Amino acid sequence: MASTILVVEDEPAIAELVAVNLSFAGHKVLRATDTLAADLMIRAELPDLVLLDWMLPGASGIQYARRLRADERTAAIPIIMLTARSEEGDKVEGLDSGADDYVTKPFSPKELLARIKAVLRRRAPQLTDDSVEIAGLRLDPQTHRVLGGGEALELGPTEFRLLHFFMTHPERVHSRSQLLDHVWGDHVFVEERTVDVHIRRLRQALISSGHDRHVETVRGSGYRFTAQPSGFPA
Repeated sequence: MASTILVVEDEPAIAELVAVNLSFAGHKVLRATDTLAADLMIRAELPDLVLLDWMLPGASGIQYARRLRADERTAAIPIIMLTARSEEGDKVEGLDSGADDYVTKPFSPKELLARIKAVLRRRAPQLTDDSVEIAGLRLDPQTHRVLGGGEALELGPTEFRLLHFFMTHPERVHSRSQLLDHVWGDHVFVEERTVDVHIRRLRQALISSGHDRHVETVRGSGYRFTAQPSGFPA
């Protein structure tokens, strides 16, 4: 699935190479040449992943990775370091700063795309094209189809994204604000009760296969998707 990727790189040729290949792969690309510009972009729109050069004017990529990890809003964003520094100690320092992966220059665009996919699969599975199946409910992001017990179910686009997020994060309780951030995007401003409306629509779409019971209300906390529902969802 298309992801929004922030490329923080001050070398124009490398930034252009990365941006072109990411765009061809279907991703939305944001570009910054230093951490100040990156901050402005992140304030406007939270990216799904950050490609971060080590050597930057002003604050280094290492320092910026630590800042992102220390901020609650950006702590979970996957980070891949891009650097010419290939010594083992440098790699350890990069990973210790909070990076999820470390790619040394020069690199092939195919390798970079593969690394991005692998990191997203680990850290943000709702952004991948991998199909997911739980308790006889199967969702395929590539074909945009949902099958419940072999029966095709009709979901609206928002309900599809909501179900995909739930199924890639099963058994976890998510507050309304968390669902708004992850499913709608933290740059989209809608009321929290909007979540309740789409939860009702999602349950209605799942009634025919009996999977509406898997979307549970956790009173005072939010919602979760469970493989073994305890009863009817409140």
